[in-house]
Parts: sequence; structure tokens; C-alpha cells
Amino acid sequence: MIMPIKESNVTLNVKDMDMSISFYESLGLTLKGRWGNFYAQVLAPGITIGLHPTEEINLKGNSGNASIDFTVDNFEETKALLEKSSISATNRSEEGG
Repeated sequence: MIMPIKESNVTLNVKDMDMSISFYESLGLTLKGRWGNFYAQVLAPGITIGLHPTEEINLKGNSGNASIDFTVDNFEETKALLEKSSISATNRSEEGG
């Protein structure tokens, strides 16, 4: 069975949220939404780019600077489908997680 993906985006860790949003807007991308200084999304043709602030130390020599995110309507159903394929999923309780 295939997981019904509703939306997807690539999220990048950034040092300065305001500067990053300004940069992408200067390239012609559109701000889709911003959740304070916690997270923002900008739209480009065919892709949504998420921006997540982090400390500079987290940006050096770390492969965790980007992630690919998928939104689904039913997390528990999707989690069960992933587990059938031996892929683990972890519940997160923060807003948007």
C-alpha cells in the first residue's frame, strides 16, 4: 500500500530567519507562511522550502542541515504502513511536529 502524501517540502537549517526569508524573496520566491522565529516556508515552482533556525555550531560539519518532510492526513495509518516496511516513526509533541 502506498502512503497518501498530501504535501512535501525540503527544510533547511538557517542561521538568520529574517535574512534567509529576504534572500529567497529577492530570488522571486513567495513566503507561504511564518510561525514566529520557529519555522517558515517559501514557495518556488514545484517545491516548498522550509526554513528552520539553528545555532551556527549546528551548521558546521553536520549532515543534519536539511530534511525532507511529508504531510499526511492520518499519521497513525501512515505510521502503520511505514512499520510494515520496517521503517520506524516517532511521535513528536511540539507544534507542527
